[in-house]
Amino acid sequence: MKLYYAPTSPFARKVRVTAHELQLGDRIDLVLVNPWSDAALRSLNPLAKVPTLVRDDGQVLFESALVCEYLDHLAAGGLYPAAGDARWSALLRQGIADGINAAAGRLFADEHRPSSERSSSVMRRQADAIEAGLDRLERDAGALSIGLADIGAISAACALGYLDFRWPGRGWRDGRRGLARWFDVVGQRPSMIATQHRLP
Repeated sequence: MKLYYAPTSPFARKVRVTAHELQLGDRIDLVLVNPWSDAALRSLNPLAKVPTLVRDDGQVLFESALVCEYLDHLAAGGLYPAAGDARWSALLRQGIADGINAAAGRLFADEHRPSSERSSSVMRRQADAIEAGLDRLERDAGALSIGLADIGAISAACALGYLDFRWPGRGWRDGRRGLARWFDVVGQRPSMIATQHRLP
């Protein structure tokens, strides 16, 4: 399989962490791309986004939630609990974390635009979404597994790692001791260390 990724993308990192946790890393060739300019990526994925996975049979999958679920199916990995409260909780945490990542990506991009091209109301909305999402993860921190046992935990860890990468001095940990303690542990897992964000 081939995984098209960018080292700054939290969504691509989520797939890479999932693959590592499922011990599928040796079956996936990583292809570094610039999603803004890579014509080969656009030919595979009409959205020209990462992550994009090309399966062994040539079929193409994209969007991190789908790619992660496919990898879990491939490995019979158990990162997606059976139907019931545990499953809905894991998927909800994935949704919250993905929302944090999306808001953070938009906010970071806006902060780097000329001031005349920024919308203060849009930036405030994204910042509020990040803070509210973090508060919800903090509320549920006690239910997060020690380890990365489900897709919700993997997604949450990648969202927190992305905030550290983009804004190392902003202190998302303030007032969120449970979440911070959890991330201090899971952030040391080999899957998280091996996939750390870096500038291209």
